[in-house]
Amino acid sequence: MPKKNDYSYQAEQDVHRITLYNTVYPEHQHRHRKDRLYLHFDFACFYAQVEQLRKNMYGIPLIVGGWRKENGTVKGIVATSSYEARSMGIKTGMSAYEAYKRCPYVCMLQVDYASYTAISTQVHHIMNRYSHQIERYSMDEYFMDASFLLGKEEPQIRTFAQQLQRDIVETTGLFGSIGIARSKTYAKLASGLDKPRGISLILSNEDERMYIHPLPLNEVWGVGRRRYEHLLAEGYERIRDVVKHNEPNTFVRLFGPHFGRMLFETITGQDQGRILEENHEYSPKWGVSYGHTFSEGSTDPEAIKGELAIGIEMICYRMRAYGIRSSSFGGHIGFDKNDYPSIGFRFVTPSFTHITKYVYDACMRELTELIYSFCQRKMAIRSLMISTQDMDKTSQMNLFFRDEAEHTQRYQAIDRINNHYGKGTVKTARSLYRVQGNTHFLERNSG
Repeated sequence: MPKKNDYSYQAEQDVHRITLYNTVYPEHQHRHRKDRLYLHFDFACFYAQVEQLRKNMYGIPLIVGGWRKENGTVKGIVATSSYEARSMGIKTGMSAYEAYKRCPYVCMLQVDYASYTAISTQVHHIMNRYSHQIERYSMDEYFMDASFLLGKEEPQIRTFAQQLQRDIVETTGLFGSIGIARSKTYAKLASGLDKPRGISLILSNEDERMYIHPLPLNEVWGVGRRRYEHLLAEGYERIRDVVKHNEPNTFVRLFGPHFGRMLFETITGQDQGRILEENHEYSPKWGVSYGHTFSEGSTDPEAIKGELAIGIEMICYRMRAYGIRSSSFGGHIGFDKNDYPSIGFRFVTPSFTHITKYVYDACMRELTELIYSFCQRKMAIRSLMISTQDMDKTSQMNLFFRDEAEHTQRYQAIDRINNHYGKGTVKTARSLYRVQGNTHFLERNSG
């Protein structure tokens, strides 16, 4: 079994990762409580900024993630938008068609992960000059342990943040906002107070009361729509409501003894989050997943099976990179017409594995007949999602797959070649069948 987070693996390549985790879990926290400072840097409209810089498109309403077909039909999903587009009501996650309706002259571009990743890595190097504890939380967000600034006067801390901001702008031509606070959660919230270029320092109880406590609870990590609805029903709308009542037992009752208490501490700024340095401490808590939406629905069963093969190859590659295995997988099949609700599916392997062949074979035993049935009935498949549903981090021998050792060596050899020469240098024949057409990923635009 490969060493966890082998340096040669690129587990996050082509992963549209918004966050590494939903909140600050116990295993991500320091064991001992003491005063700390955290810095959070957040790029403004990162993809759009990069494209405006590369193509000198400043001042133009722009979205990344959309395109027009030959007949003029608008397709795609907005991955991000420039401030010019946002001023017209265009938001991330909106369909490109809706963005077009709001602004018929909006410029549509494709996601170019290679360029974004290169700049993200460049910024990581810049930040490493300021602190040895840097976490790339996502492609456009970074945390820094800034505890060395404790005891400094506010002007000195602000000067430090301004210098970091200036170095990033001078090196990359891109700008972002900075938040510095006494908890990781509050530093992230602080960076959003004065976008796109502001610096917000939350250094005292009074600062927290004035700037953080008035924020709505659904801006906090881990508080999604459903949890927010539960909290609203309890009379909690803003962070200050939770701080004022100081009732962790309410959270325990609503969300369980572990997550509930952790969420209470996160909201009240008591978390003691560690800086998770890339490729060393991060391991996906809930497993790995893959999702893809085609520009057009397909009724070609071989192409659909090929797309599943592509997804399973990525999932298994990432499991090998992280040193984890799974025996239970699930997902959804989405259709081109809204009349057809998406179909969920689940399949299992006889034991925990990260071998692509075992996972693909189990998937096909479960889904082949279903896929052919949909295609024969002209139910065009538009999207696929697949994910692991359990994890094993041990390296125990597998009694169910007698040839596992041989397959492991083969896949590790393939991984090494692809890591060195580029993804897709060696791939299986079944993954050559795919649904043709555009997506908002550049590498899928050949059809």
